[in-house]
Amino acid sequence: RNVMQSAYQIQVAADVPDFNNPVWDSGKVLSDQSSNVEYKGKPLESRTCYYYRVQVWNGDSSQSGWSGPASWETGLLKAEEWIADWITPDGGTDHSDGTSCPFIRNRFVIHHEVQKARIFVTALGLYELHLNGERVGDWLFTPGWTSYNKRLQYQTYHVTDLVQKGENVVGVILGNGWYKGYLGWEGKNNTYGDKRALLLQMHVTYKDGREDIIPLDNTWKASCGPILMSEIYHGETYDARKEENNWCLPGFDDTKWHKTMRINHAKDILMAQQNVPVRKIEEIKPIGMIQTPKGKTIIDFGQNMVGWVKFKVKGPRGSKVILKHAEVLDSDGELYADNIRKAGQTIEYILKGTEEECFQPHFTFQGFRYVLLEEYPDIPQVENFTGVVIHSDMAPTGKFECSSQMINRLQHNIVWGQKGNFLDVPTDCPQRDERLGWTGDAQVFARTACFNMNTALFFTKWLGDLKADQLDDGIVPHVIPSVVQDALKSEFEITSACGWSDAAVIVPWTLYL
Repeated sequence: RNVMQSAYQIQVAADVPDFNNPVWDSGKVLSDQSSNVEYKGKPLESRTCYYYRVQVWNGDSSQSGWSGPASWETGLLKAEEWIADWITPDGGTDHSDGTSCPFIRNRFVIHHEVQKARIFVTALGLYELHLNGERVGDWLFTPGWTSYNKRLQYQTYHVTDLVQKGENVVGVILGNGWYKGYLGWEGKNNTYGDKRALLLQMHVTYKDGREDIIPLDNTWKASCGPILMSEIYHGETYDARKEENNWCLPGFDDTKWHKTMRINHAKDILMAQQNVPVRKIEEIKPIGMIQTPKGKTIIDFGQNMVGWVKFKVKGPRGSKVILKHAEVLDSDGELYADNIRKAGQTIEYILKGTEEECFQPHFTFQGFRYVLLEEYPDIPQVENFTGVVIHSDMAPTGKFECSSQMINRLQHNIVWGQKGNFLDVPTDCPQRDERLGWTGDAQVFARTACFNMNTALFFTKWLGDLKADQLDDGIVPHVIPSVVQDALKSEFEITSACGWSDAAVIVPWTLYL
């Protein structure tokens, strides 16, 4: 108690934690500032690991001594460093409705001992990255939802441990996502573009100091996989009979796969990941199974949640599992779906007929408590179903509890409301055919959100899109990213409004506080 910082000193070193020749030494700075100190050293270089350490002084000039070193690593800081091409599947990898998810793969050979390997990747649409048969990372819905024509995030993955000497295979699954999938309540798609595309390059540093850059070009090959449809609103249709085992392993025969082609798309809009990633945060087991008056089977998870159902099933080849999701039951005890409007919220899985099959979807999420088993080829057991809760991975920062169980329940509902609506952007709802970043909803909830969780990076990224989508005359759209005027031209005009446009002031001020 009664201790206050009176000064600090920061040192930064490049590549190795040798602080005898730092790229920045702040010297002793007389200040009580202990966070958000900006780097003021030599210009940062791309793909470089920087180590830093700090020491502080308190009010009576006692010195702490140096901390242990911590570090950060820079990405690709200049657009011209992206030497890879944007590529897209060149026919033969889609169904007539344009909803199936292409699989893309390529081989590369490593000849030397690897010291460090990094993959830089983004997509028009959503992507799931694999390397040598392993899914890379645990981030979901990458590269996230931004004002795609002005700002597009890329992600960096440390893959040193997954690279092997000899032949390697990198593979990617592409989804429509917010980029070209269905968005808004008028059933329109292709809001930002009509082609899914991938941009990927890999930098491999060898122990002898040499380096290889493995870019994405049109030598890569693509195929239509088992994901026949995966839409954020409508769910996923997956035909396990179409799976190609080992598609992302060396030795796989891809002679029947199709070519990819280059497309022209901007690279100067690329930026490193700003937001915290969306992840699987927790799992919920059902509290029971309901037989409705009409004889239908409904699983009750006991909690309104956002994510999906992971399930196990056994049955004959070609049989189906069809799950329909909703938040409530109607007055007769049947599944009530009118409030989700045209959103399908349906998972359809077609069995390949092996012993036991496990499944969870890829590029969709549902808002639900109840799940109707419309089709299920086996005797349903509660233990075969698990609810997977997903949201932006914000650390909890505040907690409230009191003697009133009603107020405690209110706070519980508020926290779950935040979990359900903070999925890369702050949405108004997680279930119907909307799920948009309404500015009015965001500003009125911002203070509560900041109490519950660390929203600094979450809101920083979203405010970047608000700035990008603000009109030249100062108007702030009602929805950020601003898709209403593109997807819903017939109904909405972009105008300012109190409560909505105020988000441009209220959310930054709340973050500052």
